[in-house]
Amino acid sequence: MRFTEIAIDTGSRKIIDITDKVREFCRDQGDGLCLVFAPHATAGLALMETGSGSESDLEDTLERLFPHKDIYKHRHGSVGHGANHILPVFVSPSLTVAVRKGLPVLGTWQSIVFVDMNADNPHRRVQCSFVGSPQ
Repeated sequence: MRFTEIAIDTGSRKIIDITDKVREFCRDQGDGLCLVFAPHATAGLALMETGSGSESDLEDTLERLFPHKDIYKHRHGSVGHGANHILPVFVSPSLTVAVRKGLPVLGTWQSIVFVDMNADNPHRRVQCSFVGSPQ
C-alpha cells in the first residue's frame, strides 16, 4: 500500500479541486483503488463537475441547509460553527476511486473536490492511500 498526504490552504475558498493532486499520486500505480480521506471534523470530499458554476451552487446549497447562525448547540469557534460539524454527515470525509493504468477512473466532467465551509482553519490536509489489485 502506498500513502501520501496533500496539504491544502483553503483561504476563502470553500470548494477546492484536488483532482490533479490525486492523479499525480496515482500516476504509475497500475490498477487498484485510491482512498481519499479528509481527517477533519468539519470537511468532506465529493465528486462533482467543476468550472461550470457548480461550486457556487454547492456553496449556496450548503449555506441554505446549514446556515452559519447562532442556532447550534455546538458553539465553540465563530458564530454558526456548529454547521461545519454537521457537514461531514452529508458530504463524506472519504471517497474511493477506481484506478486503471495509473489514472483515476472519473466521468468526463467529474472532479474530486475538498469541501470545507469552516473559515476558522484554512490549513487542511487530505490523505491518499493506494491499494493495488492482485497480479
